[in-house]
Amino acid sequence: MKKTAWAVALLLATASLGPSTTQATARAAGGRLTLSGAWALYPLAIRWQEEFQKTHPGVHIDVQAGGAGKGVADALAGVADIGMVSREILPAEVAKGAVAVAVAKDAVIATVSRKNPFLDTILRRGLRKEDLAAVWLRRTRGTWEGLLGLTGRTPVHVYTRSDACGAAETWAVYMGGHQEDLAGIGVYGDPGLAEAVRRDSLGIGYNNVNFAYDARTLEPVRGLAVCPIDLDASGAIEPREAVYSTRDDLIRAIAAGVYPSPPARELYFVIKGQPRPLLAEFLEWVLVEGRKYVAEMGYIAIGPERTAAGLAIVRGAAERK
Repeated sequence: MKKTAWAVALLLATASLGPSTTQATARAAGGRLTLSGAWALYPLAIRWQEEFQKTHPGVHIDVQAGGAGKGVADALAGVADIGMVSREILPAEVAKGAVAVAVAKDAVIATVSRKNPFLDTILRRGLRKEDLAAVWLRRTRGTWEGLLGLTGRTPVHVYTRSDACGAAETWAVYMGGHQEDLAGIGVYGDPGLAEAVRRDSLGIGYNNVNFAYDARTLEPVRGLAVCPIDLDASGAIEPREAVYSTRDDLIRAIAAGVYPSPPARELYFVIKGQPRPLLAEFLEWVLVEGRKYVAEMGYIAIGPERTAAGLAIVRGAAERK
């Protein structure tokens, strides 16, 4: 029933857009596309790459992760056809020609090591937004005991991302800052940050959902624990806030609005100017056919209005060519 309702809504929303790019032009027999940018989108983009190439055997799609900042820069410089971006697009980037198409949703979450000596207390109490800000922004909580209302001097080892990325910016915005304000040992990339925290019993970091959870078991990566956020600042994780046991539990909480936005956010494909036919065809495929892979890859699908807006951009650009 939900799928039918979504399909009807999308049909109504896009009815005035005219023929699709795949109807208006012959399907590309071959060609190459390059995607660059956010680690947050990398797993889903790889799946889209694989599925698109199955029905377009002459097309080669290259996907490289390197952070949202790199993705935007590569798209604007013409180095990549698509920049994968996991934060809001900046006005300065729009002024340079960046066009953003929303393709999915996910979130950034706090992580600690399973070896943390205070793990039981962390999971029972969680950390408040103000605690997170005290660690990463104000630098006023330097011990685990200070964070958890205990007595002692066990240091908190704080980690952050060294690359310009949407995860860091989203995490910082949630706490009231920007990526450049974040304290911590800089680590490159989502996998690197997850591994650094996993190995450090006193570490705390943050990750995109699909790098904190195992894609096979759907549970947190072995050796890593997801640190719950005490959303109501009650000093305990209430049943409504206990949404971190599996990736699917968290995804449902994000979709239901239980997990806040930010650090929940939309993910974008960014292009510059008018897409050539193959690029337009791929973007349209992602928004329509590619939707079926979003949930199984641990993301949340965008709604019909956002999908229609994306299709309007893609089809409108194709019509202006």
